[in-house]
Amino acid sequence: MKVRYRAAAGLAVLALAAAACGGGGGSNNSQPNAQQSQQAQQQMAETPAISINPVPYEQVKDGGTLTLAIGQWPSQWNPIHVDGNQRDTADMLDPLLPILMRSDQEATFTPNPDYLTDIKNDQSSGKQVVTYTLNDKAVWSDGTPITWKDIEAQWKAQNGENKKFKPASTEGWDQVESVTKGDTDKIAILTFKKPYPEWNSMLSRSPHLMPAKHITEPDAFDKDYLQKIPVTSGPFKVESIDEGTKTLTLVRDDKWWGKKAKLDKIIFRGIETPAAQVNAFANGELDMVEIPPGSPADLKRAKEVPNVDIRKALSPNWRHITVNNQSDFLKDKSVRQAVQYAINRDVITQSDLKDMDWPLQTLGNHVFMNNHKGYVDNSGDLGKYNLDKAKQLLDAAGWKQEGEYRKKDGKEFALSFVVPSGLPYAKTEGELTQAMLKEAGIKVTIRPVPDDKFFNDYIIKGDFDLVPFSWIGDPQPISSLQQIYKTGSESNFPKASDPAVDAAIEDAVSEMDPVKAIEKANAADKLVWDMVHTIPLYQRPDIQAAKKTLANLGAKGYSFYDWTAVGFTG
Repeated sequence: MKVRYRAAAGLAVLALAAAACGGGGGSNNSQPNAQQSQQAQQQMAETPAISINPVPYEQVKDGGTLTLAIGQWPSQWNPIHVDGNQRDTADMLDPLLPILMRSDQEATFTPNPDYLTDIKNDQSSGKQVVTYTLNDKAVWSDGTPITWKDIEAQWKAQNGENKKFKPASTEGWDQVESVTKGDTDKIAILTFKKPYPEWNSMLSRSPHLMPAKHITEPDAFDKDYLQKIPVTSGPFKVESIDEGTKTLTLVRDDKWWGKKAKLDKIIFRGIETPAAQVNAFANGELDMVEIPPGSPADLKRAKEVPNVDIRKALSPNWRHITVNNQSDFLKDKSVRQAVQYAINRDVITQSDLKDMDWPLQTLGNHVFMNNHKGYVDNSGDLGKYNLDKAKQLLDAAGWKQEGEYRKKDGKEFALSFVVPSGLPYAKTEGELTQAMLKEAGIKVTIRPVPDDKFFNDYIIKGDFDLVPFSWIGDPQPISSLQQIYKTGSESNFPKASDPAVDAAIEDAVSEMDPVKAIEKANAADKLVWDMVHTIPLYQRPDIQAAKKTLANLGAKGYSFYDWTAVGFTG
């Protein structure tokens, strides 16, 4: 299952991925040599930024039904709610809800003309003022015009002032001082308390713009989109939501004011496991399927499907293990650091990515991906496997080896590693961690939980010690620091808190100079490494197997889909 971080990236997005090679495995070897590292860098340089089979709108045939799979069926369809902040949910809502700003493959944002006719960012008054001019034709499916009030409601629900709201992220919105009406209802003026450099992604894919009347009150924010989608505004509309079969069916919305969508219908089917999704694709039931890490057998099978096109691209998505800072065993930072030293990230990375036609390159940053211009390996000593150092820290913290495992005050050091039961490769990743930590005297119990409960009932509630998933990022990653690592954020799942980290985050997200912002983000990242909030593993593959005739859909990297142009060429 998947979670967006920026709420556009925030995109975040939870994506499970894990090892697939089988076997618990020790952790004393598999350090990549110089030749392997060079090969990984070359392979990454050769991986494209986007692979969607681009076809001009006029050459895409009219009509047809597109059928796709999603792994995590949502109950909360409000994408800016912490419970709705999952990538599968965002994927299904993209053809339905407004995306005011869109990014291309170069991570450059531009206004979406279907919703915005003009946007201005002005600082001449001494304060940053952003003015959105909404398309006069833009309306909600209930006939209500899209106006400045929708943006105002979005701000109030996400700025963090009213604690009854549970937004996935407050980033950006907590820097807005006011949202006011311009000369008409179609003009929204955002005045910032202090400069906010990533303002242009605040109303991108995540968060989608939501109708004011359904998010103005906390009760409506929680319930109006619970198991239903009452109002939309996009090239498609909801035909049906079938909770029994976990199927969402969309049809072309004839009231849409933009370019007519090429497809007649889009069907999203809930199919929990990647193997089952690949089977459905091989049987002709799906038009495209994602191949996650740790699934070489699925990739091999997909390649054997007649008339298949394997599309892959570098994307801002990354795999990691989240470390619960509030766990009884892990509240001590030195103990968390011991756990990190005892986990060989290279072993897990190589296990996950073996035979996936993807660079075997470990990630050394919580903010920037390996191919991003801001990337620096900030992992330092903590990023290197060091069993002796782990044992020294545990001894110093009072956790003494007594037999097979360590104890302190008569209590055994035992951690739970929570995984979704439907993904066997996630269990394998747990087995690797289990074997590594056993060498340090730490007992790890792998705890399978229902796939549809994994996020809401375990990750959000903090019911774990260690948990693997992926953040699905957006083109502007610096603000993700606020969402994931800042004290009190709803998406700071391990409930980590460090005043120094918070101060460094504030310094980075308010820096308007792009070069200095990257420097400050990397300074904050070093502190996040020291805190052991999250153990980064690798930049996650974006690999899609698609029918050759499917146009304008696939591995999109940093770009956004144009759902009006998605369709078939034959």
